Amino acid sequence: MAKENVDYKKLQTDLEQQELESAGGVAPAQVYNQLLALYLLHNDMCNAKFLWKRIPQTVKSSTPETVQIWAVGQKLWLRDYPGIYEALKKEWSENISQIMEAVKAATRERAKTLVSKAYSSIDADDFAVFMGMPLSEAIQAATQEGWTYDSATKYIKPTKPVMLKDPELLSEQQLSVLTDYVSFLEA
Repeated sequence: MAKENVDYKKLQTDLEQQELESAGGVAPAQVYNQLLALYLLHNDMCNAKFLWKRIPQTVKSSTPETVQIWAVGQKLWLRDYPGIYEALKKEWSENISQIMEAVKAATRERAKTLVSKAYSSIDADDFAVFMGMPLSEAIQAATQEGWTYDSATKYIKPTKPVMLKDPELLSEQQLSVLTDYVSFLEA
């Protein structure tokens, strides 16, 4: 995989199709690895878990990288941010390394969003652990977001994200949405 911009959603769709069309019902390990990594990238933990369950044991035992990718998935599932970054420190094969770098970047973005929503201030050391980066880089990342860092107290004060107001639904629209939910649950 080249270092250019990749449409990961399209790649995911293509890999899902390859898995469905694979001879004998077993896709090559590379397909499973990339698809599992893409599910992690998109934070689609349910599909990642189901894929892990349907990957044949022979593929899991013959391809250690598959197990390493799933180790990242397990840490994501548990929201163990330090564990996620530790699991991502592996040496990845060429066809998966770019996706795993994107997983790391997406995890950091989700961590920043979570901190901005949940904290009025956070200890800089805790923020660095949460972001999986050295303290100086974490402080720099926070200030680039427009957050303030107080060097005396060593606390970072995130700005709250702008919350978009949900559009008002008319009664008929609300009923339609509710009907869709119930129909989905009954199916």
